[in-house]
Amino acid sequence: MRAQTRQGLRSSTRQQGGRRRRAVSAAVAVAIGVMTLGALAPPAASDSAASAAAAARPDAVQQALNTLVRDDGMPAALASVKDRDGRIRSYTAGVGDLTTGSKVPGDGQVRIGSNTKAFTAVVVLQLVGEGKIGLDATVDTYLPGLVRGKGIDGRRITVRQLLQHTSGLPDYGIHVDDDEIRNRYLEPRELLDIALRYKADAAPGTTWGYSNTNYVLAGLIVQKVTGRPLAEEMDRRIIKRIGLRHTYFPTPGEMTIREPHPHGYHRNPANTPLRDFTELDPSWGWAAGQLISTNSDLNRFFTALLAGRLLPAAQLAEMRTTVPAGTSGLRYGLGLTSRPLSCGGVYWGHGGDIAGYETRGGVTDDGRAANVAVTSIPTDEAATQHVKDAVDRALCG
Repeated sequence: MRAQTRQGLRSSTRQQGGRRRRAVSAAVAVAIGVMTLGALAPPAASDSAASAAAAARPDAVQQALNTLVRDDGMPAALASVKDRDGRIRSYTAGVGDLTTGSKVPGDGQVRIGSNTKAFTAVVVLQLVGEGKIGLDATVDTYLPGLVRGKGIDGRRITVRQLLQHTSGLPDYGIHVDDDEIRNRYLEPRELLDIALRYKADAAPGTTWGYSNTNYVLAGLIVQKVTGRPLAEEMDRRIIKRIGLRHTYFPTPGEMTIREPHPHGYHRNPANTPLRDFTELDPSWGWAAGQLISTNSDLNRFFTALLAGRLLPAAQLAEMRTTVPAGTSGLRYGLGLTSRPLSCGGVYWGHGGDIAGYETRGGVTDDGRAANVAVTSIPTDEAATQHVKDAVDRALCG
């Protein structure tokens, strides 16, 4: 499977259909419905009848996760949901390890793929607010002579176009293979070199087209401007600042996941049996997709971002200025997406795929937050839609 299908926004970067679903294992089937609830205030006595009636109703989020395991063959599904009042619920379904049948750790760590792009964009926009980067300055302003190729010229591509995916740059991700890069460390410059072997997808500023290459360049600009590794800037400016206790940028050569986590599984090609892909070298994702986190930390991050705790108002407004991206009402800003909700309005987030894991979710302007993770990338339209449905139910419940 190509890397673009792992990390891209699936609705606009990947052809679906024609791929058969896999049957869920017996170990997964018996574990459907495992659920953990955290940080819930007990109901007042006067509300006991209403609470009992509510408890008798099937939980929509749990049902959605059960569907992902039972019908779509996901080994595990996890969710964290925060309502308008700040109450948090954590959910799990399936099993954490297909070999042992172990439970899914509540709010376990997962590889969050392209959600990393939102973190990278925040660092860039913080530097814009500090006057160290210009959104409409060219790539060559910071990386002179680096970006040249067939129809490609860094003197014509702006920082804004990188963050918005309107640069026209080819995506290196579709030219690498999961198995070939699983145990291989790749420098950011190597990723860029892969992309520059190919001609431009479009002229800068003419169309939207998802490309991991954009965010590798954004990360290189951060490093050039600050003189520090991207991982250190991300940790200092975001992770420590808002207390993301379970989020980190893996160090070079670090292939494991540090804290309790469900195993991640992958099919390559899509119609082959699942294989355990928990351990891998994520360096091919770098600024575009290397982070590890939890659903609750992602909720905390996107909540803080939309509340103005990470960016000045002017830069947050730029981040939320979107262009159409694919289908189903998806719009893309500067490392931030908006998607419509069935109950009205939109939610803001990103989403990400990397071999073994998919995460989807975001926050609403009135303070609701939800993120859902599954431990295998969906390989058909129905499963893909069911992940989106789980987020919608969580935010509209």
